[in-house]
Amino acid sequence: MYIMNCTRPDIAYAVNKLSRFTSNPSKNHWKGLIRVLRYLKYTSNYGLHYMRYPAVLEGYSDANWISDSKDTKSTSGYVFTIGGGAVSWKSSKQTCIARSTMESEFIALDKAGEEAEWLRNFLEDIPCWTKPVPAIMIHCDSQSAIERAQSADPLTKAFLEIKYTVCRGEWD
Repeated sequence: MYIMNCTRPDIAYAVNKLSRFTSNPSKNHWKGLIRVLRYLKYTSNYGLHYMRYPAVLEGYSDANWISDSKDTKSTSGYVFTIGGGAVSWKSSKQTCIARSTMESEFIALDKAGEEAEWLRNFLEDIPCWTKPVPAIMIHCDSQSAIERAQSADPLTKAFLEIKYTVCRGEWD
């Protein structure tokens, strides 16, 4: 987990999937772990590289809608880069059951938006960073999720926002 969290975003999805079975791993899970370790061994020269310019923060969001027939929850993830190098990333199982690909992508976009807000506030506190910090572009491959997020229709957008607020446990 430490390697994935600090230096190797390329193994985030595999580690996320394997970590679901830490309490009762099967032989296949051990094989998967060995495969990840072997991958790390043969790619030890891989690393994060940053360019000085352009120092633009941008994000990428994606979701995998119910990839496993035994599991009803989707997997989502995001990565944020500055100067071409990853600075923040996450792959995790969603807390809500999405009824469509669009909902799954919307949940992933929401989580990426929360991280973007945190990163923007963080950059505001860095004395040498250009002020004001511009809006952060988050790329998403689901046109319907983007349209839903940008929707001017308050009922359509509010329904999803309330649903996911309830799932996060923030609704009284």
